[in-house]
Amino acid sequence: MDRKAFVEQAVEQKKERILSVSDQIFEFAETGFHEFQTVSLYEKVLREEGFEVTTGLAGMPTAFRAVYGEGKPVVGFLAEYDALPELSQKGGCPVRMAAEGDNPDGHGCGHNLLGAGAMAAAMAVKAYLEEHPGKGTVVLFGCPSEEKGNGKTLMARDGVFDCLDVAFSWHPGDKNCAMTCSTLANVSVFFRFKGVTSHAAASPEQGRSALDAAELMSVGVNYLREHIIPEARIHYAYRDVGGIAPNVVQGHSCVHYFVRAPKSWQVQEIYKRVIDVAEGAAKMTGTEMTYELYAGLSDYIPNHVLTGVLHEAMETIGAPEFDEADFELARKFFYESASPEELEAKKADLRKRYGAERMEEILEKPLDQWIAPLTWNGELLSGSTDVGDASYVVPTAQLNMATATLGTASHTWQMTAHGNTEIAHKAMLAAGKAMALAGIRMLEEPELVKKAREEWMEETGGVYECPIPAGIGPRLEE
Repeated sequence: MDRKAFVEQAVEQKKERILSVSDQIFEFAETGFHEFQTVSLYEKVLREEGFEVTTGLAGMPTAFRAVYGEGKPVVGFLAEYDALPELSQKGGCPVRMAAEGDNPDGHGCGHNLLGAGAMAAAMAVKAYLEEHPGKGTVVLFGCPSEEKGNGKTLMARDGVFDCLDVAFSWHPGDKNCAMTCSTLANVSVFFRFKGVTSHAAASPEQGRSALDAAELMSVGVNYLREHIIPEARIHYAYRDVGGIAPNVVQGHSCVHYFVRAPKSWQVQEIYKRVIDVAEGAAKMTGTEMTYELYAGLSDYIPNHVLTGVLHEAMETIGAPEFDEADFELARKFFYESASPEELEAKKADLRKRYGAERMEEILEKPLDQWIAPLTWNGELLSGSTDVGDASYVVPTAQLNMATATLGTASHTWQMTAHGNTEIAHKAMLAAGKAMALAGIRMLEEPELVKKAREEWMEETGGVYECPIPAGIGPRLEE
């Protein structure tokens, strides 16, 4: 039996269990660091499947490691499973309708699928190792709180991934492709100002306004934007404005900043300048300033060798095979879940992606049915992911698979609504098969592992500077 046939058989044998895990996690919809039911389910299933499971990694109760095999190479798969706040949605429903129950949260980024698809890959590689003992080891890492707490960043900092030779992951979306682009590094920081309250009319000279300090910081950062690289982003939100009474000089304030840039060292450089601005604002207003690093993550470094292997595996497995029922549901999502303006914007984006000559076909069957060519054009995604931190400590590759209708944006109720449909199921299984095929190739061709690690070493120098300093742990109560 060839590799493809073996992987397809291995995943199909476990299909019902994989789908059940995904759909149960869809219903759990637990946000970052609170994925307790989710991890309990994974632990139960993986132990029953013969993996050795360890939980509580890097100080996080909902982080786990599931291992099978022995020796090298060690192939890892990275699972995510946290939901997003306020995105509860009935599955398969193309109009806004919260799911039954009182949980307001939902899988608007498809992480119920992401985790189950990674588990499918690990199960298939385990099946291979059962027939080829001594060929290596497979590890499934359960990585909590990708959305808000940077679980992989803490895991990378604490050496959790150091046992791996290579790592694979994937992400749900609206297209099928190997991920060749990088992402933005970032830090998330709270700036707090402490002033002196006073009567704003009777004795304003005795007050020192913390709100003034926060506003002056915003002005200073606005001027700073002209003098940083154009790819960088600085954005903020007021978390504390000192009260609601305008006749009081506000004695406290807090503003939450994100600083993003293509590389981690660029973020650190801009971050220091933002701190200088905050200190200046405090001096101008006679207030005290403190800052607290909330979270941070590194840019993603796609490994060319591994990404090439993953792309070949995707082409071998093929795109998800959708049927007319899937296309009918996709048409409903495409046309009924968007406003007229949003619909025109989606059409314009798809015209750019596929060309005007294919639009009739695309609009009739709005699901991606092809594997995109492998292209390296230096593209930079404007978002961020803690997979970047994993890529700094182990050679890493990712793929995207079309679990949703073309034009469906992540972090939306529309993405949540796709999460337990046949469309999503078929794409998730295809992703699991492709990753498993790539993982088995690593076990059979260790020279590829060597090449991947040589590339990784040349890119990183083997140096990882975690954006979250030692001593700052996961924010488990938030």
